[in-house]
Amino acid sequence: MNALPKLEERSGLPDALRVLVEEYPRAGWENDPGFEGLLRFWLDRHLMFRRILSQMQKDTETFLNNDLSTRFYGAHLSRYGGLFVQELHGHHSIEDHHYFPKLIDLDARISRGFDILDADHHAIDGHLNLFVEQANAVLQQAEDREKMVPVADTFLKQLRGLERLLDRHLTDEEELVVPVVLKYGAPEV
Repeated sequence: MNALPKLEERSGLPDALRVLVEEYPRAGWENDPGFEGLLRFWLDRHLMFRRILSQMQKDTETFLNNDLSTRFYGAHLSRYGGLFVQELHGHHSIEDHHYFPKLIDLDARISRGFDILDADHHAIDGHLNLFVEQANAVLQQAEDREKMVPVADTFLKQLRGLERLLDRHLTDEEELVVPVVLKYGAPEV
């Protein structure tokens, strides 16, 4: 079996795993009767992760432009950063232990995609560890703006990279999971 395409290197799902998204394209998801309930909730969680990352970037940019105090920036980063890490870990745990095991066998053509998503979750864990380290480095300088600025600048670059990777993962996950649920129905958990 070929090695799994790495999150950091891929630009989308391999064509062989896109068979169901071709049958159920994104543009029609919300109009499908099977979309309400679980899928809408699940996609709202993905939107929340995207919004939190965007907010942390905006806050960091605002701080670096000297339009946000170290105190407020530190409070925002602590709140949003903690929420982001906690909620993303919980989300992945539910997917890995409850949903994906029930979806993987529904269509053999895409089962390898769940191996890719599992590998993504492990890769994202490493990026989240770096996120926590860098966020803590920023917060440790909260009493000294001059020391905090270069650390926050480095953190902003890391946030942008994390946003790219997480968006790649979430998009691929959506294009695998939503069509399989629309075709076969939501799993009982």
